[in-house]
Amino acid sequence: MTLSLSLAEARRLALSAQGFGRVSRGAIAHRQLQAQIERLGVLQIDSVNAVVRSHYLPAFSRLGHYQAEHLDELAWGRARRRRLFEYWGHEASLLPLELYPLLRWRMRRAADGQGIYGQLAKFGVERRDVIDSVLQAVRERGALGAGSLSTRSEKAGPWWDWSAEKTALEWLFAAGEVTVAGRRGFERLYDLPERVIPGELLDQAELDEDEAQRRLLLRSADALGVASEKDLRDYYRLDAGDSKRRVAELVEEGALLPVAVQGWQQPGYCRGEPRIPRRIRHSALLSPFDSLIWARERTERLFGFRYRLEIYTPQAKRVYGYYVLPFLHHERLLARVDLRSERAAERLAVHAVHLEEAVLSEEARQALSDALHGLAQWLGLADVWLAPWVRQQRLLG
Repeated sequence: MTLSLSLAEARRLALSAQGFGRVSRGAIAHRQLQAQIERLGVLQIDSVNAVVRSHYLPAFSRLGHYQAEHLDELAWGRARRRRLFEYWGHEASLLPLELYPLLRWRMRRAADGQGIYGQLAKFGVERRDVIDSVLQAVRERGALGAGSLSTRSEKAGPWWDWSAEKTALEWLFAAGEVTVAGRRGFERLYDLPERVIPGELLDQAELDEDEAQRRLLLRSADALGVASEKDLRDYYRLDAGDSKRRVAELVEEGALLPVAVQGWQQPGYCRGEPRIPRRIRHSALLSPFDSLIWARERTERLFGFRYRLEIYTPQAKRVYGYYVLPFLHHERLLARVDLRSERAAERLAVHAVHLEEAVLSEEARQALSDALHGLAQWLGLADVWLAPWVRQQRLLG
């Protein structure tokens, strides 16, 4: 008999699985930060720095004030502190080191030109000379950025106008022949895996693709609480054919439990009998790339909240703003806040607030105000500035 969940139950299950609703007391130590990231299983990296780099925000949204330097140490610090690595998880991502063996098959496919951009696959076939030269430079010189290897004399163009050396590094990274040892600003520094990844992980016997994919899907199920097959596959960006076969296998062996969710056209899946919280009491501003909302169709199914990022939309055609953070209050997404860290002025600028309903309750208004001031304080900004029409609307407590 298939288990049935109301939409409200599904929301609470998803929020709980994502780490919302747990109150942190006292200072946030490395171990709490690490536990939260391991719970999520992936942090998406994005270059936009309108408020703060996106991978720093999910932990803040769940835990509150933590030291961003602790995340840097977990991701790019000394070996004894490092617990994360960079790879293609859900887009460019930080992932727990324990997932490294589960992604070796993806690296092998990339080396064969599968699952990567066509131009990168073509480069891997046609420019082995550059790839071999770049790999030898990394082998001899240690952690290197693309800028220190480039031989181009002309000025780079916009967007992804990479030099041959940068393209070679990206191919080597996708194929697992180099990994990210650190960052200089936001520039990746690449090195050999054996100088970055713990030996016990590199020396593990490689899992076959089927088993690695099953384990990734189970990690997805843990992080999502309740999810459709498409939700599960999207978390680590698995191929549809692979995912459908693996999910069927996991259901057959009892590792995934089918569930019917109110309003969902497709079946959902849980890891065993779900433990659903009676309620979630949590308020937070969310990164556009937060794993709670990065799957836009799932966000609509769970919250009735249609969300699109408008960074690349011409200003005149934007509906809500350039960098808009959804506001989570308890179990609902109640507002969209267009924010900017104006560092020279030492302020967090609120350019717009758009409500999902006609009026916010006094409690929600105060929670949104508290969230903005808390974010400003965490970012080291002295003040929260409100655009004139935001002040006039009196949307904040």
